[in-house]
Amino acid sequence: MERSVFAGLMILTVLTGVTSHNSQAADIDGAWLSDTAFCRKVFEKKGRQLSFAKGLRAFGNGFIIEGNQIRGRVARCTIQTRREQDSVINLIAVCSTDIAIDTIQFRLRVEGPNKLVREFAGMPDMEIAYQRCPM
Repeated sequence: MERSVFAGLMILTVLTGVTSHNSQAADIDGAWLSDTAFCRKVFEKKGRQLSFAKGLRAFGNGFIIEGNQIRGRVARCTIQTRREQDSVINLIAVCSTDIAIDTIQFRLRVEGPNKLVREFAGMPDMEIAYQRCPM
């Protein structure tokens, strides 16, 4: 009997930790692009579904984050791990294209409610800034 009570308390403790972590998680859902002036040319919204506009690739390669999914024009990723420390979000995602599947690490620095900077591991001078599109 004592073991089941202890196990129940341990599960409750773990679930409480997960819930509190998620409630404090940075909101990164949405359509992201380097220049928001082109949002309507790159993305479209049908009902509640965000997608890429057809044919217009000249305005940049943004991405869409919805829950544990990241979608680009050529790849779709499922986030496996998400760790936040201060303003940095580290994501490990399994990504697939038409020809390959790979595990990729994303390091995102949140610089405001509508601005992310993607940093590249091992390349401290390489980063790309994105802004959330007002959809």
